[in-house]
Amino acid sequence: MNANVALSPAELAQAQLDAYNLQDLDAHCAFFADDVVVSDLNGAVTIRGIAAYRAKYVQVFADFPGNRAELKNRICVGATVIDHEYVDRGTGVTFEVIAIYTIAGGKIARVDFAK
Repeated sequence: MNANVALSPAELAQAQLDAYNLQDLDAHCAFFADDVVVSDLNGAVTIRGIAAYRAKYVQVFADFPGNRAELKNRICVGATVIDHEYVDRGTGVTFEVIAIYTIAGGKIARVDFAK
């Protein structure tokens, strides 16, 4: 799916997840705003800006080439999408995460993670 096409919040969340699972860094990052903010739920900001986001996922994809996230549940309310995901690093390490995506201007502007 192309990030240049107007997508609903749910379609945007799915498209970035699909690109993440393909480890297609350019496609994945295209769904995020230039000033994206990533934080722990009710906690510290861990990433600020698309350059920092890109650098983080260059490292994640390099460290975990077998990494995949399976969508367990999705809730959409307005411009907010909440995904419950099961992540398998491909190394025997698995965990569950909740990603809360805030959509603005057709891009993911903020992600809050609970793990």
